[in-house]
Amino acid sequence: MREPVTATLKNYRALPKVELHRHLEGTLRLDTMLDIARQHGITIPADVLRLSTLVQMQAEENFTFQNFLSKFNTLRLFYRSPEVIHRITREAIEDAAKDNIKYMELRFTPVALSRAERFPLHDVIDWVLTSAQEAAQKFGVVVKLIASVNRHESHELAEQVAWLAAEHKDRGIVAMDLAGNEAEFKSEPFYGVFKEAKQAGLHITIHAGEWGPAANVKEAIHELGAERIGHGVRVLEDEHITQLAKEHGTAFEVCVTSNYQSGVVPALDSHPLAAMLERGLNVTINTDDPSISRITLSHEYHVVCDDLGVPQDTLKQRILAAAKAAFLPENEKVNLANNLKKDLKLL
Repeated sequence: MREPVTATLKNYRALPKVELHRHLEGTLRLDTMLDIARQHGITIPADVLRLSTLVQMQAEENFTFQNFLSKFNTLRLFYRSPEVIHRITREAIEDAAKDNIKYMELRFTPVALSRAERFPLHDVIDWVLTSAQEAAQKFGVVVKLIASVNRHESHELAEQVAWLAAEHKDRGIVAMDLAGNEAEFKSEPFYGVFKEAKQAGLHITIHAGEWGPAANVKEAIHELGAERIGHGVRVLEDEHITQLAKEHGTAFEVCVTSNYQSGVVPALDSHPLAAMLERGLNVTINTDDPSISRITLSHEYHVVCDDLGVPQDTLKQRILAAAKAAFLPENEKVNLANNLKKDLKLL
């Protein structure tokens, strides 16, 4: 993954981190994709640079949600075997550990992972969970899983995923997520699915207020039971909804570079993260799809502080806020936050 070479980036790498919003399908290494293509006879460009144009955002292309989402069309060609899914899960956690991430909630889309070879959904979920547990132990990262479904797919498929996710709570699935094309597909068909998921004991996070209006944040909180909002950067367009989110203590999983590359904001320096903080919103900082965006969480911390002007002390408080917003039992959240306070020298 490409990072700017600066004197301070190593300081951001040294910080202990919490990642609440990272998609497994957006974390694949380019070298891994080339290996998979060779092993499974997938027709793709034979060199890394040409492959990169299909699966990563390029500086010269238009930054729109259509272009951003199009990268997943190619990525879905690679999920060809249990071994591939084991490998990409393991590598995602290894990459997080290298970036000094202490706690991560990795979201994955069982339907997307199953589609290329029509794997049963329960098998896909088992493969991800098994690999995540093994890698978390090996690399020293606490990892929980979020099962994600897309707006453009049927609520029947979402029901299957929710049922299976609830079945696997004891193996590390902590939440359900609704993602995908917010600009063109509504959330209403999924109201019942997410109500049932919450009743089954799963936490809820919803992509909203990213490519859609602030009203979608209100809908996510009131109709879908969202405790956290994926992105949510358009919430400031409506004062009443901003106040609603503040009163609820809703955590926002903000992904700065992704918001720029997917056309949500016209420029990095116009990103509303600082304004969200000024309004007292509970903002956390995340990567979204680090491979597609060619970033790490350290890179995002660098952007937030050096490009958006957020003080490093505020960044440290946002890392702590992410720990407190984690989908963990209260005692585990307290332990995580206390350990981070020591490492961040906030005691």
